[in-house]
Amino acid sequence: MTTKTLENLFHETLKDIYYAERKILKALPKMARAAQSEELKAAFQHHREETQGQIERLQEVFELLGKSPRGKTCEAIDGIIAEGEEIMDEFKGSPALDAGLVAAAQAVEHYEIARYGTLKSWAELLKMTNAVALLNQTLDEESATDEKLTALAEGTANPTAIEAA
Repeated sequence: MTTKTLENLFHETLKDIYYAERKILKALPKMARAAQSEELKAAFQHHREETQGQIERLQEVFELLGKSPRGKTCEAIDGIIAEGEEIMDEFKGSPALDAGLVAAAQAVEHYEIARYGTLKSWAELLKMTNAVALLNQTLDEESATDEKLTALAEGTANPTAIEAA
């Protein structure tokens, strides 16, 4: 049996987040259509464009490894997206819908932040300087998106949900 290395783990985790980003790319238009506030719709649409760029950067990291971009099923993101779909179904037309959508989106962001932070740390240890830069750019975008979602939640989505209660 061959010993698995950090480089193997890096590649497996890269495949995980590649799958996740592609699933997120498909989920964002549904979330934008479901959102009630124009501000939240716009945030989801903007993040969809960012996600496309993040997928392209992941493809560059695969190239740096000399590997073809390929995903592997990520049960975690499948579950998080399924929870978001439940919120869209169960709270459709409710004043709490946008608060739920923001919460679902932040669960996605927190998963991505965890994955990109780990990949960046491993890339640093593996002396993959170009990969570090690409992963850090995405990590910064994901963190900024999380902050924007928090502002939306605290500024409008959560107060709207509570006012209607």
